[in-house]
Amino acid sequence: QVQVVESGGGLVQAGGSLRLSCTASGLTYDDYAMGWFRQAPGKEREGVSCISRSGYSTSYADSVKGRFTISRDNAKNTLYLQMNSLKPEDTAMYYCAAYYGRKPSAGCGLINAYTYWGQGTQVTVSS
Repeated sequence: QVQVVESGGGLVQAGGSLRLSCTASGLTYDDYAMGWFRQAPGKEREGVSCISRSGYSTSYADSVKGRFTISRDNAKNTLYLQMNSLKPEDTAMYYCAAYYGRKPSAGCGLINAYTYWGQGTQVTVSS
């Protein structure tokens, strides 16, 4: 049984930092590209960042480039998202998801191509 569990969310002031973690079990972790997504109230879920199976290739949404860094530790089956210079518009539920196979060459691919999802962790940035 595959489980994906996010942690690390919380309340932070604008300009602050948070690091999200996501641990996956029940799958062969390095068979999967991984992604972070977010959904704000009343908005569609959007891609934030994704990373290849090896960790060498990454992609970011324009809105987070230069502020967020995605990484993974395949020995620990764990994905990370370091978020710096946070803005109120980053407030959302953040989700981790697994994509079987090679990361798309451009961007992070379609959201519905991601097979396994976590329950999310809330990030709230106050102004």
